Amino acid sequence: MGNYADEIKRRRTFAIISHPDAGKTTLTEKFLLYGGAINLAGSVKGKATARHAVSDWMEIEKERGISVTSSVLQFEYGGFCINILDTPGHQDFSEDTYRTLMAADSAVMVIDASKGVEAQTRKLFKVCVMRKIPIFTFINKLDRDANDTFELLDDIEKELGIATCPVNWPIGSGKAFKGVYDRNRQCVVTYSDTQKGTKEGQALAIPLTDQEALSAAIGEEAADRLRDEIELLDGASAEFDLKEVQGGNLTPVFFGSALTNFGVEIFLKYFLDMTTTPLPRKAEEGVIDPVLNDFSAFVFKIQANMNKAHRDRVAFMRICSGKFDASMEVRHVQGDKVMRLSQPQQIMADERKILTEAYAGDIIGVFDPGIFSIGDTLCMPKQHIQYEGIPTFAPEHFARVRQVDTMKRKQFIKGITQIAQEGAIQIFQEFNTGMEEIIVGVVGVLQFDVLKYRLENEYNVEIKMENLPYEHIRWVENQDMDLKSLTGTSDMKKVKDLKGNPLLLFVNSWSIGMTLDRNKGLILSEFGKN
Repeated sequence: MGNYADEIKRRRTFAIISHPDAGKTTLTEKFLLYGGAINLAGSVKGKATARHAVSDWMEIEKERGISVTSSVLQFEYGGFCINILDTPGHQDFSEDTYRTLMAADSAVMVIDASKGVEAQTRKLFKVCVMRKIPIFTFINKLDRDANDTFELLDDIEKELGIATCPVNWPIGSGKAFKGVYDRNRQCVVTYSDTQKGTKEGQALAIPLTDQEALSAAIGEEAADRLRDEIELLDGASAEFDLKEVQGGNLTPVFFGSALTNFGVEIFLKYFLDMTTTPLPRKAEEGVIDPVLNDFSAFVFKIQANMNKAHRDRVAFMRICSGKFDASMEVRHVQGDKVMRLSQPQQIMADERKILTEAYAGDIIGVFDPGIFSIGDTLCMPKQHIQYEGIPTFAPEHFARVRQVDTMKRKQFIKGITQIAQEGAIQIFQEFNTGMEEIIVGVVGVLQFDVLKYRLENEYNVEIKMENLPYEHIRWVENQDMDLKSLTGTSDMKKVKDLKGNPLLLFVNSWSIGMTLDRNKGLILSEFGKN
């Protein structure tokens, strides 16, 4: 036990969240650079060079320069084994981000220093609050002109409702960016432009008390302003309290520039000191301790066709307790089957490494022959553990989808069903028909583009989409409700999901109330169950 308890304790598993273009993927790459997992950081947008960001692997992501799916990246640094879950920044993929946050123990929130808290940051932050997970803030792009530092902190506190505690403080921004003041060490760490794709150059630490050296390094005016700001900061900002951070009530704030590599390693070192080892998880049977319990895990993501050569599906699972061994048998709780997990692997974007063992806190991918669903639990054969399910977001946009070539019906059904099983889209059928009429529901409209792109590129099926006017969906909770006799409004549509569960689509929200009034005892829910 000793050995594997130590292995679990050195794990750190976190998600990176941000608004698109705040520099999240660049920051992820720099972490990998420090861990020796990559030797040269790629150009994120893929325009200047043929290299792409390591974490963006789907073709559409490379073309558009945005992350559409969450990648999982693991690397070693300073005696820690770090699992990074990179999430899509675009709000149309917030559901994927939510599921990813279910697998993380903490989150790093990246904010653009010239923009502050943006709309998407707010939405993702609310997801973190729902999970009560610790949030660490990295204010990025100090190599460009930034907003006033106090205003940035004020923005976070007002917009997100969380107290801030700056761990370091920037000296200038843009061309005048000179470095950061480390509040803990009470010294200034100077900044010199480093090569973009390489590790940080030699950083110089100057004690705040050494006035002469400080003025020589950053200029007298900047040194005076810094002293004034520190005085103000010491009186105004929240005290650092690790308990408050771990309870999700206080966010430590760091400043730097991921592109030019300044402040990234400083952040990484402090972050690893402040974050926790893998946390216990709630299951129906009670709280499962990562060290004291045998192997258990839950599926938080399914991805088809990660590798065109294989045409396979990979189920990603977060190991919650114990040690996983590739030769052992496990119980798939929902399918009530004892099995060996096929081709357990660690995935570094689109590169794979077959694993023989993994520990609580790790994320592993296994081959999925079509038996796993998001939210499924795996545990030891003689145990019965069931983790809480992951809620399904209600889609907000709907379209009727048909394949152009009627001869490709089989590929169309296979493709659309597989993409739906990944949780990227939800598919429904007209209540009285089979799969002839397929209605697709998505949280964000960009997912329609991804669906069209993937069906054409991965399944060789061209589709036509007809947008539908529905904006609200409700699951029918009553088991005994006969949908045929249900009386609704003229703008209501009766559908069923893949599992045959009855649902209602509405154009207007008032129609929901009317339908409830007309059908006494009807119970409608905004969330589906995985």
